[in-house]
Amino acid sequence: MAETKVNDLADLKNAAEVKGEDYTKSSDSDAPREPKRDSLGRSYGTGSRKDAVARVWVKPGSGKIVINGEEQAHYFKRKTQQLVINQPFLVTDQVSKFDVIATVKGGGLSGQAGAVRHGISKALADYEPELRMSLKKAGFLTRDSRTVEPKKIGKHKARRTKQWAKR
Repeated sequence: MAETKVNDLADLKNAAEVKGEDYTKSSDSDAPREPKRDSLGRSYGTGSRKDAVARVWVKPGSGKIVINGEEQAHYFKRKTQQLVINQPFLVTDQVSKFDVIATVKGGGLSGQAGAVRHGISKALADYEPELRMSLKKAGFLTRDSRTVEPKKIGKHKARRTKQWAKR
């Protein structure tokens, strides 16, 4: 086997071609994604936020959102939480085109709303891969990693110190 001297990157590429290796393969992100759907025509996504975990199924429909067996307006009474859940549809211009069935456990209502949004976004990206870029640009496919800070020993809360008394 002959040794080849490499001075720059072009020589390195030529050396690789001599050995018959191809290092200029295109990345997997260039290939178009395939839709992921089950036998019922639904896509699945798992979302999480704080301590809440949501299992979400998305299918074509009239825009009905059911969470833990209840309508969206009954489960999340605050308008801000309802807006959080509908954000993936607003960003992708898919309002009232999909039905959502979600089961969510853990955390409080704010965390659960964020978990459902995350799950809807992942399920939409699997159902229609063309929507992935707009969802990713809006930041809906990334899990929000912020959690509650744990309480410290000798303090009332995580950062709240004991009350000081002079006497």
